[in-house]
Amino acid sequence: MGRYLLIRVISSVVTVLAATFFVFGVSRTAQDPLDLYIPESGYGITEEGRIAIGKELNLDRAVPVAYVLWLGKAVRGDLGKSLVNKRPVTAVISEKIPNTLQLGLVSWVLATMIGVPMGILSAVKRGSIWDYLGRGFALFGQAIPNFWFAIISILIFAVWLGWLPSATKHGYDPVYFILPAITLGSAAAAGYLRITRSAMLEVLDMDYIVMARAKGVDTNAVIWKHALRNALIPPLTVSSLILTGFITGSVLVEVVFAWPGLGRLAVNSVNTNDFPVLTSVMLMFTVLYVVVNFITDLLYVVIDPRIRLN
Repeated sequence: MGRYLLIRVISSVVTVLAATFFVFGVSRTAQDPLDLYIPESGYGITEEGRIAIGKELNLDRAVPVAYVLWLGKAVRGDLGKSLVNKRPVTAVISEKIPNTLQLGLVSWVLATMIGVPMGILSAVKRGSIWDYLGRGFALFGQAIPNFWFAIISILIFAVWLGWLPSATKHGYDPVYFILPAITLGSAAAAGYLRITRSAMLEVLDMDYIVMARAKGVDTNAVIWKHALRNALIPPLTVSSLILTGFITGSVLVEVVFAWPGLGRLAVNSVNTNDFPVLTSVMLMFTVLYVVVNFITDLLYVVIDPRIRLN
């Protein structure tokens, strides 16, 4: 197990470094980086001023050297300053992290509470009306694009009916989470349903389940104690991917609903060429993704003792 953990830690570090180096390098390959940071008008900046800005941002160094210098500062918590508002990047990001985490966790809980029970019910009631309803939900949930679902939800519940706010977030009022969380969680709930149903059907057809039923074991015990625990590995893997996807990939939903989170910040950083912020956001996304997947690998052993990490 120790060897496995060491390999996973090393591979995680390499993944983070590769992702950040790629994003960092892209900002310096298309053209003169100063043309990205400073518009053609220059806002009255002299040539001496351009050189000073280039030295401050290490733009006069080779890309690998500039990356190492940036990474050294990042490890110490210094991510530089935003080129748009001249504020420390850490301060800009720290304002957005809670909003993204809140939306991601709410959407993840909602998707899990809907998708997993529906998947279990669909498997247990195989061939019944409940099974067909569940499969229909899974089909439409994964087929409908998120942006279309978001726009239609705003049109119906915010514009026509006036029941819910159409965008942004004020405080911790739950009403602001309803439309974004449902939009973000609908496709994930459908994915949960399909994976859970497939895993449960596979386990329910195994010999030890058939034997337990033949011995007269209570149906609830067969489903919840014997079948579900052995069918949790695929949903658990999907769960970690969904959670990290909600936190790192909710760009579309945040933009449509004007949600003040990291996804919207990343889009704005691209539009304004604010590469210090964009690179730092990508660093956080990558670290979160790697950490969550690492924890998921460790949870495999907890859920199924038959698994050994070698």
